[in-house]
Amino acid sequence: MAVLLGAALSAGVPIQVSADDKGVLQGAEQAAYLDELKRLYLTDNERQALLAHNNALLETYALRAGYQVGQAQRQDLLYHFAVGNAGELILREESRGLQGTAISVRNQRVPVFGVDPFIRYECPTGGIHCVLLNPVDGSQLLSIVRDYQGAGELAKALSFLIRNVQKG
Repeated sequence: MAVLLGAALSAGVPIQVSADDKGVLQGAEQAAYLDELKRLYLTDNERQALLAHNNALLETYALRAGYQVGQAQRQDLLYHFAVGNAGELILREESRGLQGTAISVRNQRVPVFGVDPFIRYECPTGGIHCVLLNPVDGSQLLSIVRDYQGAGELAKALSFLIRNVQKG
């Protein structure tokens, strides 16, 4: 994987990775991950812990106007997940202009029943952002600042959240 990653980086090819490429957490590891999140967010509810963790990661790795040096339309892109009806997540996208005066909000429903819970993401070389892909159709779901580790952690947390919502 490291050689493939190095070759892709040197060739200038966009890299596409998924949460399952780093090895799926199995049994006790999954329980330990969820227990750690519940402890971190002071809750006994897995879904609340996963939502809080996903939203904290979205805040941490938000694509802010300050990272977009040289871009014509610099804006903050902020995201927030919530659980909607049974089997669906709601992704709220808020974009703010550079001065913070122009604000645009968009809500997107993401049905999760019957989809592969593993989130794929791309971090194009030379780009300023990573893109997490919608598990339903492979389209762009959200953009964060270009950070491989951050994209990987968010993909893992979102995969766990999708599995939790799929359980009902």
